[in-house]
Amino acid sequence: MPSAPPSADLVQQQTRDWIVHAVVGLNLCPFAARPLSRDRIRIAVTAAQTPEALLTDLMAELERLATTPRDTIETTLLVHPQVLQDFLDYNDFLDVADACVAQAGLEGEIQIASFHPDYRFADTEADDIANATNRAPWPTLHLLREVSVDEALAAVPDTDAIVEANVKRLRELGPAGWERLRAQWQTDRT
Repeated sequence: MPSAPPSADLVQQQTRDWIVHAVVGLNLCPFAARPLSRDRIRIAVTAAQTPEALLTDLMAELERLATTPRDTIETTLLVHPQVLQDFLDYNDFLDVADACVAQAGLEGEIQIASFHPDYRFADTEADDIANATNRAPWPTLHLLREVSVDEALAAVPDTDAIVEANVKRLRELGPAGWERLRAQWQTDRT
């Protein structure tokens, strides 16, 4: 018998804990602390069980973000715990998600960043700790306002330095340290 899907509350809490402890706590994204502290990060958990249903929810979240003032929602995490669990399927879906942004007429306004529990950068081994920079508790599409990205990048003269610092920080933390940190948001998914 298949296990029951995780509750939306559990998924939302684990995602928020990941943002607090990893994304902000490790400073993996130096731009995340401000919207977090101002409660402007929307964590939308979808019950979608197929890529098609996820696309419907993605279109709705794109519309919501595009029509909601930044001082209410700065960014949206569309978390989809029941679909695209396999990283390669998820990775293939990213092209479809980007096409969805274009179809909604939001190119240049909203972009999508990707996070997955099994995230793997090209040309890395699966167990390379550097992959943890994009490892979230659940498959997640991060909808970012282009204006926010532009403002953040203008404040940082060398964005490559962020990536290098993240990899260095994670290598210092090591796999065991990452697992200890991960325990702060990860609970049994069954």
